[in-house]
Amino acid sequence: MTVGCGVAVRAAAPITVGWLTPRPAPGVGPKLAGPAIAPLPAPARPILLPREEAIPTFDVAAFNVAVEPDLALHAKSAVLFDLDSNRVLWVKQAHLRRPPASLTKLMTAVIASDLTSLDTRVTVTGEAAAAEPSRMGLLAGQTLTVRELLYGALLNSGNDAAFALADGIVPLDRFLSLMNRKASYLHLRDTHFSTPNGLTDPANYTSAYDLAVLSAYVARNYPELVAIAATRDHVIPAADTHPAFFPHNLNHFLDVYPGATGLKTGFTDDAGGCLIATALRGGRRLLLVLLGSDIMFGDGVKLMDYGFGTPQH
Repeated sequence: MTVGCGVAVRAAAPITVGWLTPRPAPGVGPKLAGPAIAPLPAPARPILLPREEAIPTFDVAAFNVAVEPDLALHAKSAVLFDLDSNRVLWVKQAHLRRPPASLTKLMTAVIASDLTSLDTRVTVTGEAAAAEPSRMGLLAGQTLTVRELLYGALLNSGNDAAFALADGIVPLDRFLSLMNRKASYLHLRDTHFSTPNGLTDPANYTSAYDLAVLSAYVARNYPELVAIAATRDHVIPAADTHPAFFPHNLNHFLDVYPGATGLKTGFTDDAGGCLIATALRGGRRLLLVLLGSDIMFGDGVKLMDYGFGTPQH
């Protein structure tokens, strides 16, 4: 049994996509080199062209694992990086390909944010409403904004919310293609996405290193997603097109670790416990990724404590 834990829109001129989904500008349909795709909702985010974006990199190959302490982590794979200096602080099987469970939803959130304004309204399809087992509680035909669906996908890890984002803005196959194009742009060489919510599929895999690169990229370029992921509880008031929802954050690292600021949890039987965690202490920002842990929050506390105990260069 696998367990998950993890309408009307303005018309826009056709846009072209090459390296990844473009970061949209207010009311403008940007063009980047690449094959044309069908018209999308009018974008409302500032464009950051590839030459203007700094893709995070962490020099794991140069890190001497022989000098790192044995922290006896339960995780099959783990990395710990300094977000400000890009220093590698601790690694274990950084490039081991593993199922990421609901950590997949972080890329889903990125692509949805790239495609359109967070205020764009999306109608829930029957397939999205049927997504199990962790749910926001959506029903087919309900209409919510992208922002509201992001709360459902990132807080209570709703598979229905993630699927609604993936098939409610563009067709699902195109959304998945854009997830993989974005992964290619970020040089995530251990990664391939085949689902928007992370339920077990052999073709849906990544590594702790790749997830750290994606997370650092989000931390530096997507403040709306960072703020949503750091929210403990949120109220989505009832509207004519849906009832009230009360997303609650399943990331208990926010509760157990002083200074924790995010980011996402996940679990399936095959993936085990998975955690992307960020924390701020004394002006220093650290990022860790754990895959395949049966005590992910305990592992997270141990690894983050070690990181903050290392000298700051």
